[in-house]
Amino acid sequence: MSDNGTNEGSDLAPLKAPGLADNIAHGFFGRAGGLSTGVYRGLNCGLGSDDDAATVRANRARVANALSLEPTNLLTVYQIHSANVVTITEPHAYEDAPEADAMVTATPGLGLAILTADCAPILFADAEAGVIGAAHAGWKGAIGGVLANTVQAMNDLGANPARIIAAIGPTISQTNYEVGPEFKTQFLDQSACSAGFFVPSPKADHHQFDLPGFVANQLAKAGVDQITDTSLCTYADEQRYFSYRRSTHSQEADYGRNISVIALAP
Repeated sequence: MSDNGTNEGSDLAPLKAPGLADNIAHGFFGRAGGLSTGVYRGLNCGLGSDDDAATVRANRARVANALSLEPTNLLTVYQIHSANVVTITEPHAYEDAPEADAMVTATPGLGLAILTADCAPILFADAEAGVIGAAHAGWKGAIGGVLANTVQAMNDLGANPARIIAAIGPTISQTNYEVGPEFKTQFLDQSACSAGFFVPSPKADHHQFDLPGFVANQLAKAGVDQITDTSLCTYADEQRYFSYRRSTHSQEADYGRNISVIALAP
């Protein structure tokens, strides 16, 4: 694949979060405008997938170009469903990515990028302080504290939770997130208040979990008052988004990854 990511004809159409200042470049990207084919059709940005690596890199270059970033400044971490947060001050190669599920920075020109395929991508910004963050919150990271840790890491760089805007991107919805009894028990063991994020499923002893609602709740507990949610479901919208659970139900061999990015303007 020879595309360098600068095709003017590619329409990536990223979603924007309301309220972010003009000096905050960002976007929640889906399948639109990509070069991948087959089960990866569209803008697959996951180098951890079995898609052609050159094609994925070209897709990532398109994302960088859409946000006026150098491709080498589009930075991801090795996501492990943890509560780990890293502070980024300079670019790193994909092969050198730290193991973490969130990043923060006060350095302009660095694109903090999160990959998801049903989990929640959250972009953070305190425009006044010039501090941003990006987090990947599956249920393990959300219950483990990745969101509070991200807010704390931003605070350490000079942000104020009262000024932080947190935007939740496309995530699997409660309607499509069925879980077993042991899943609910883990949440209730941590806090009985978690019961409100579960509703009974048609399947016996199963429930449907509200991941974006739980994420918003954890953000509020961390002191973030300005929370927006795209309210879009990755599972339900096959034309626009990749979904791990949908690919599993369809018995596909692999799946693509959506990318969500935020950066301070240079």
